[in-house]
Amino acid sequence: MPTFPLLRLPGLILFDVFKSLNIEEKIKLSLCSKKVSIQINNARLYSQKVIVDLDMKYQDIEGYSENIKNAFVIINRSTGTINNPDIPRCQIEEHTVPVISFAKGITAFWENDQEGFLSVIRYILKIFRCKISISEHYKSGSFVNTISELLNLQVEFKKLHFYFYGSKDENLFWNQISNKFGLVEDLSILTDEDPNVRPVLTSWPHKYTIMNSDWFTLESLLERTWTTITLWNPPLGNKDLDVILRKWKTGGFPNLERLEIHGHRFTNGTTILGMNLEDLDGKTVQTDDESKKATIQLGFRRIDISVTPF
Repeated sequence: MPTFPLLRLPGLILFDVFKSLNIEEKIKLSLCSKKVSIQINNARLYSQKVIVDLDMKYQDIEGYSENIKNAFVIINRSTGTINNPDIPRCQIEEHTVPVISFAKGITAFWENDQEGFLSVIRYILKIFRCKISISEHYKSGSFVNTISELLNLQVEFKKLHFYFYGSKDENLFWNQISNKFGLVEDLSILTDEDPNVRPVLTSWPHKYTIMNSDWFTLESLLERTWTTITLWNPPLGNKDLDVILRKWKTGGFPNLERLEIHGHRFTNGTTILGMNLEDLDGKTVQTDDESKKATIQLGFRRIDISVTPF
């Protein structure tokens, strides 16, 4: 077939063409030339929303729409293949690197793994409206530069999971980013069991999970605005849960959707809302203004509170 003069189309029609492309087509087309890449970047606001899942261990990237029907994988590698003249070269950011195309993905070869990883992320951010997802727990020191740069760029995170051991470098990292967690939808922290490890967060996401949360006090819970929280082994017992539920009944925690606590400090001793612990299982309570109801479920060393509006 004769070549089609794509870039000669009027701007709005060209944007409609780009809008009709799936993730794979748009990325591969953007690699064809710098002119095409610029036009696709200009159409970013017309693009679909894409979740960008970062594999921090292998520094690979997967992009997919929320229905996960159009997944596309970018594999970053640093090997001797980088000097192979038979492999086509493409421009990604300011770098011209060998790129091998395959079904539903590409492999890009870099001299420097970390530089390549960040370059590909920045490249994707210019094409799509993205939310970043890091769904595996990794020690924060292994990807400080990546996370710091993305948060500084005000990129939203769908998921952000990592370990926190409380080292000097990690504390410095936290001081730099802890005021930006409002950009994170779902934050998960796995802390060291050392009682001296106390991560300080000055902003909070809507949802968060804290493992080994013996440092997370009732005051920390009462001071925050959140929708969903899961705590493992916090220092909370019957009296604390009574305070939480009574505050919720009077209009506190207005955004609460779910509270899940895993621990062994809940017993059939002190009453909660005037009831023994075992009587709470399956119980439904409501706010004083009768606008919301909460269903309480008990499991093995677990209390699950789900809130729904009337």
